[in-house]
Amino acid sequence: MLTTTNSDAAARSAEQAALYRLMTWLSPAFPVGAFSYSSGIEWAVEAGDVIDAATLRDWLAAMLGHGSGFCDAVLLAQAHRAASGHDHAALRDIAELACALVPSRERHLEATAQGRAFVEIARAAWPCDPLDGALAACAGLTAYPVVVGVVSAAHRVPLAATLHGFLHAVVSNWISAGSRLIPLGQTDSQRLIAALEPDVIATGARALIASLDDLGSATFRADLAGMRHEAQYTRLFRS
Repeated sequence: MLTTTNSDAAARSAEQAALYRLMTWLSPAFPVGAFSYSSGIEWAVEAGDVIDAATLRDWLAAMLGHGSGFCDAVLLAQAHRAASGHDHAALRDIAELACALVPSRERHLEATAQGRAFVEIARAAWPCDPLDGALAACAGLTAYPVVVGVVSAAHRVPLAATLHGFLHAVVSNWISAGSRLIPLGQTDSQRLIAALEPDVIATGARALIASLDDLGSATFRADLAGMRHEAQYTRLFRS
């Protein structure tokens, strides 16, 4: 007969708590203001680069695998590892690099404003002593992927789960922006989430084994979209 020990029960309870927190933090309902940003997709629609579900899927797959999606995933993974190992010097360097790599003013606002809101709400709802030291090492540099990695590490949420949950949340927000701009119906939006599943999994797997030396983007049109959005005449989104 199998018996459940107290340690098994405690481990299972810790896993369930970590999953609960991760689902909450990366839910569209978590108030970081993600719905206000399109990551340049609004300009891509205006310019005619994205006109339907198929072109949006291609645009997002490129952003995931060769642009900000992959870069953010690498930064998250490195921040999670540095915070888990209490390597505050490395964490400071990662936080600085994440802010320096953002290619436009509005994308910088998108990353730092969401990161700041994420930290403030997570600390208020889930106080955690190890988190304070890690955040102090970041010296107020609050790029969203970095602070998601730091907060998750402080609460001992596993890296792989955090990474894939983060990428799912990012893709979902991109699709939500696209659905309002093109526009798309709810069914097409869910089909896009399903179609991008292999891209999310592949990007997460690459990020788990990547180093900071692997950071780099080849999505020049998406970077230009973020810059040109700043001067777009009419717009719904902040980036």
